Amino acid sequence: MPFRSAVPPLLALFLLACRGAAPVAAPSPSSPPPTPASAAAPDDRPVVLFVGTSLTAGLGLDPSEAFPALLQEKIGAAGLRYRVVNAGVSGETSAGARRRTGWLLRQPVAVMVLETGANDGLRGQDPDATRENIQAILDEARRQAPPPRLVLVAMEALPNYGQEYRRRFRAIYPELARRNGAALVPFFLDGVAGEPRLNQPDGVHPTAEGQKIVAENVWRVLRPVLAAAR
Repeated sequence: MPFRSAVPPLLALFLLACRGAAPVAAPSPSSPPPTPASAAAPDDRPVVLFVGTSLTAGLGLDPSEAFPALLQEKIGAAGLRYRVVNAGVSGETSAGARRRTGWLLRQPVAVMVLETGANDGLRGQDPDATRENIQAILDEARRQAPPPRLVLVAMEALPNYGQEYRRRFRAIYPELARRNGAALVPFFLDGVAGEPRLNQPDGVHPTAEGQKIVAENVWRVLRPVLAAAR
């Protein structure tokens, strides 16, 4: 999600090269056949899919420092058996997320966490269009069999588009969460936005320390959803 540093930070809110292989000794008749790497057991843990913007992708950070990766650690520590997939894309609008949702949901998904709309707000897009795109994403998810549990991450709009625009934009998220039975994460940059030490030089994207706070904000909502989905 590209931002200019002039945007107010509060709302502006991824072979070992081998020169030659050593000769392999022929196995003795009594030796068991080697097990190929491809025979390793697949990871069959239910998937928690994070669909989002650069805020989810962890722009400017190592992927292991982005909040979805931190949530994977929390999930394991809580004894919950899930695998996190980070599908964040920098600069994406809700329309872009809508276009790729069907492809993302080709894999079975237990829980989908949707963080989109921030770039719509940056561009002053009509909130009705953002609402329509998010509803279409949620509809696509609900058509899956079985459908994933849904978590919707609320976003905020820029102040320079006026209070009426901000009001309409802010209303999108609680309204769609209620309509679709989704758990709602309130403004997930709470405690991070506007704090220079917790944001990168652009004043918008969290640092590694800021991502830890974001992970806590999301975890408060996500943990009971995961527990209920078991």
